[in-house]
Amino acid sequence: MSMIQTRAAVLRAMGAARPYAESRPLAIETVTLDPPGAGEVLVAIKAAGLCHSDLSVINGDRPRPMPMALGHEAAGVVEAVGPGVEDLSPGDHVVMVFMPSCGHCQPCAGGRPALCEPGAAANGRGELLGGGTRLHGPEGDLHHHLGCSAFADQAVVSRRSLVKVPKDLPFEHAALFGCAVLTGVGAVVNTAQVRAGQSVAVVGLGGVGLASVLGALASGASPVVAVDLSEDKLALARSLGPVLTVNAADADAVEQVRTLTGGGADVVLEMAGSVRALEAAWKMTKRGGATVTAGLPPPEAALAVNVVNLVAEERTLKGSYIGTAIPSRDIPRYIQLFRDGRLPVDRLLTGTVRLEDINAAFDALHAGEAVRTVVTFGD
Repeated sequence: MSMIQTRAAVLRAMGAARPYAESRPLAIETVTLDPPGAGEVLVAIKAAGLCHSDLSVINGDRPRPMPMALGHEAAGVVEAVGPGVEDLSPGDHVVMVFMPSCGHCQPCAGGRPALCEPGAAANGRGELLGGGTRLHGPEGDLHHHLGCSAFADQAVVSRRSLVKVPKDLPFEHAALFGCAVLTGVGAVVNTAQVRAGQSVAVVGLGGVGLASVLGALASGASPVVAVDLSEDKLALARSLGPVLTVNAADADAVEQVRTLTGGGADVVLEMAGSVRALEAAWKMTKRGGATVTAGLPPPEAALAVNVVNLVAEERTLKGSYIGTAIPSRDIPRYIQLFRDGRLPVDRLLTGTVRLEDINAAFDALHAGEAVRTVVTFGD
């Protein structure tokens, strides 16, 4: 198979001035893809969601090696497979997962593929799990974003970055399962292990936070309290089910949550990626409760915790990465819940855009005007 010419959204420097519609940090370039090697798959991208994890690379909050082709939440169709890939075939529909799991390291062997050590190392280097890059621009090699680089017509990824999904699932919905749903719902059901009747508060209502609200409702949590600065997002949260809301800008927002949950929530999930939000989430949590965060603030951010409260109140503070997921198990489960009407993921979709309009779409995400905007490709 010969080299492949395709389009991709390439970031060559972080920290561009806003608005991005004017500074255009993402350039739509014609790039060259290597054919899939051993254990790799060529995917025609059909839909790719805009996530704060992409935005944090663009603005420099989460430094990555440059230049890089961005995008990590996507769905598409298998076009070709490399040697050794026997469980996928051309025509299969797949969702991308932004943490490839080798299946052999200690975390993978222990059932925690979200903590795969070779996968994390490869993502940090901007490479595929098999080592090196498969993307090339006119000025040299391009790095892969989280093993995916999905803001593109096509991508070569590790087989370990893919989960097969039903062909009748719309691509713009399927894409959301690879990050927003996997992370948000997983934080509820896997990390926090919320039980029916427990009280849950969610701080930060982006795509991941609203997916956590959906996960809490599906788990039978009661009450469920959603907290955000945006009245539009609070209204969306209320429309998803029996959800109480608190505006985070209120001076007494913490006390409002504690009152609504009878002295503090059993589980509080922080999804805003802000230390201030995490501090508020900690204060909203009841004695004996758990504070779970999947937010990713800048690397230098630190949290001060009162150790006496941690011990004497038997509090839990826990991180959640990719929803503590086993993607091959969880994505099919969440899709079935969606089909059963218990996880209305489609409600998270703000709209679709063309690849050429991606910079303006990131302006909307930064301004809090979008939950999940999806770039669509092809027909």
